[in-house]
Amino acid sequence: MSRPGFVFVHGAWHNHNTWDHVIERLSARDLLTHALDLPGAGLDAKMPKSYFERPLDAQAFATEPSPNAGVTQAERTEHVVNAVREMAARANGKVILAGHSLGGATVSHVAEEVPKLLAAIVYVCAFMLPPGMPPVSMIQDPLMADAMVPSLFAAPPPQIGAMRVDFKSEDPAYRARTHAAYAGDVDRAMFEDGLAHFHCDEPAQVTTVPSPVTRERYGRVPRHYIHCTEDRAVTPAGQKKMIALMDEAMGGRTAVHTLQSSHSPFDSHPDALADILAEIAGQG
Repeated sequence: MSRPGFVFVHGAWHNHNTWDHVIERLSARDLLTHALDLPGAGLDAKMPKSYFERPLDAQAFATEPSPNAGVTQAERTEHVVNAVREMAARANGKVILAGHSLGGATVSHVAEEVPKLLAAIVYVCAFMLPPGMPPVSMIQDPLMADAMVPSLFAAPPPQIGAMRVDFKSEDPAYRARTHAAYAGDVDRAMFEDGLAHFHCDEPAQVTTVPSPVTRERYGRVPRHYIHCTEDRAVTPAGQKKMIALMDEAMGGRTAVHTLQSSHSPFDSHPDALADILAEIAGQG
């Protein structure tokens, strides 16, 4: 192989199926791809018993400790580092590592650990945090005040150990907010299909881990940001702030690609997103 391979990291509450439509398009260009489930997601996701009891007991759901709370950022970093090493062995020794939303935090940790294996890193409307900043600081930033996701929380994260969302809710208003928060420009039926892959408890402790990036290691890897202008989960203003902060910290510019998309460009704009990724891989 003369081209790098892709490793894809999903965001909070999602799993590897996030990337299905994009991977289909990249595979058609003979590009190697691998989408993984982070620890605490996909088949590894642990969910409270109250989540499966319907009608929902809101009080039980709001107080039951999360069985997913013990997942750590270190576990996630190690898992993705291993996937990057495997892909590097399959490709030309270089990997393009792409992360969505909170998955961007893991991308940064991995890039700091194995910069020599990475041809590029790509943040898809993701948390690209400067040195020392934990995700929770950006979540609470004033520029993120319009983000809709926190309004969906069904329990206080510090008390249960997770950011808990009821993706099985039968409340029409709640379901409408969920759709608007994650994928307002995605067909309702497609979004409902996607919800089947979501888990309800995203480990809260991973949001408290500071970004470890340094100029000497992370800073040597070319970075790209997919800026989504209609995002209601990671606000466009928040995205721009993270880009500016990282550019200042690293002393170099992030390559920014703009899509008029919600928080789910892999569903609403898969062709455009695949085109950008292929171009980054030198196959545009």
